[in-house]
Amino acid sequence: MSTTEDRLAIIETCTRMAWHADQREWDRLGEVFADSVTLDYTSLNGGEPAVLTPAQIVEAWSGLLGAFDATQHLITNHLVTVGGDTALCTASFQATHRLADPFGSPLWTLGGTYRFDLVRSDGAWKIGAVVMTATWADGNRNLMSLAAGNR
Repeated sequence: MSTTEDRLAIIETCTRMAWHADQREWDRLGEVFADSVTLDYTSLNGGEPAVLTPAQIVEAWSGLLGAFDATQHLITNHLVTVGGDTALCTASFQATHRLADPFGSPLWTLGGTYRFDLVRSDGAWKIGAVVMTATWADGNRNLMSLAAGNR
């Protein structure tokens, strides 16, 4: 595979993570992940990064994101570095979450950056780690708690 083909495949893998989640394609979401994935959302939630299997990620995200009326995760400005069978992709994101709330706005939008660590496995690029760094938000953050309670 050429460097250009690798870069395109890496960007598509990262984009598919958001696409499958937003389209509720839970059976496809797990395909983008390596066997063990480190998820670091500590910039938003505190705590420690979690190490999960693709099945555990799908279960968690389908429960939380699936409780929203809709979500849209836009990922752009990809910067890719390939080193053999490993790669690093950094990108900007904007994630909008929609859920009816009788006591506030139905929207919460979050922006920041993602860092994806990828590995090549059986000729395909898989995400082995995601670090989400939130840098701004707008709207009703309480929607996350409402969605978590709707499981």
